[in-house]
Amino acid sequence: MVFWWLAQRSSTARPTLGLKYGWLLPCPDSPNCVSSHANPNDKTHYLPPIAFTDEPEKVWERLQKLLKSFPDATIVESKNNYLRAEFRSKLFGFVDDVEFLLDRDDKVIHFRSASRVGHSDLGANRKRIEMIRATLSQSDDF
Repeated sequence: MVFWWLAQRSSTARPTLGLKYGWLLPCPDSPNCVSSHANPNDKTHYLPPIAFTDEPEKVWERLQKLLKSFPDATIVESKNNYLRAEFRSKLFGFVDDVEFLLDRDDKVIHFRSASRVGHSDLGANRKRIEMIRATLSQSDDF
């Protein structure tokens, strides 16, 4: 019953997302969020941005194609350098919000991946970002 209630809350809750002064919003104190904009000394929330060497537009296109290939992901917003996707868990339908910010000058993609509800995600957001990083970097020209 509790999981059902949390799943319902997760699918209807509308978190505050997006950019503020050109940065992704900070993670909450709970451990169910990772971000490349977190303090590098914050081992709970920080992961380094996704670096690349190819043309930014090609990498951005590959990221979008990769996200579209996930059956549990939906791209809900895509702009010039900002992208937001929702990942829905199979079992209970919990929603995680994943944001990406393309930095063309530094040739990195910043990100924030966070669960909408609950406290712990058992490392799901961290694993997701690491998998996206690994998949993107398998390209020869990445």
